[in-house]
Amino acid sequence: MSTVLETRGLVKCFGRFVAADGVNLRVQAGARHALIGPNGAGKTTLINLLTGFLEPTAGDILFKGEVVTRLPQHRRVQRGLARTFQINRLFADLTALESVLIAVNERLGLAGRFWRPVGAFAQAVDDATAVLSDLHLLEVAHERTRSLPYGKRRLLEIALALAARPQVLLLDEPAAGVPAAESRELFDTIARLPRDVTVLLIEHDMDLVFRFADRISVLVDGALLAEGEPEVIARHPRVKEVYLGGASDG
Repeated sequence: MSTVLETRGLVKCFGRFVAADGVNLRVQAGARHALIGPNGAGKTTLINLLTGFLEPTAGDILFKGEVVTRLPQHRRVQRGLARTFQINRLFADLTALESVLIAVNERLGLAGRFWRPVGAFAQAVDDATAVLSDLHLLEVAHERTRSLPYGKRRLLEIALALAARPQVLLLDEPAAGVPAAESRELFDTIARLPRDVTVLLIEHDMDLVFRFADRISVLVDGALLAEGEPEVIARHPRVKEVYLGGASDG
């Protein structure tokens, strides 16, 4: 498989605190790649750097072989790099379909043109419906976001990201706050996404991680401690010592 997303010597400092310490990460096209580590390891900082939410102190980020280190967030989205956040950012009073339509219209360049005839938005409605279908949300398409179970809201946030038709989807703790039964359904749905969408996620539930991921990277104190297939990570002595073997989950 080819590398779709890569960092080279990525560093992020907040004053004297080093949140990312020379990270060299490679994400292969089509992968289900998990980023794990204890609290304060720098996982969300790394996602923020990859998506342009933060600028690095040093190092480079490459997307599909091109350096995007200084590219603004919206330009990265346009190129095919989308994300979700730890805390969902949804419109509580809109229906699931209306929410996804906003994201689709943005991609199609129809945002702010609601004066146009309804027929002009046929493609947008079809695209939004397809995204909801892929995430098993059609049954709640006309329900307002505030009334949805929390697991469905997390899926809706992923739907908004998928509406941009990304090649790489970055998920920051998609199961955060989701009850156990719903989180398994959520991960099963993510796992069924087509392989032309690469997934890089942060997650703390190791059962879910080892069921989902085909590759795992372990961050500790801002640096990459280990990387490999789940079986390799599960046996890695340092990973077991600092994280899997009893370090606080966070």
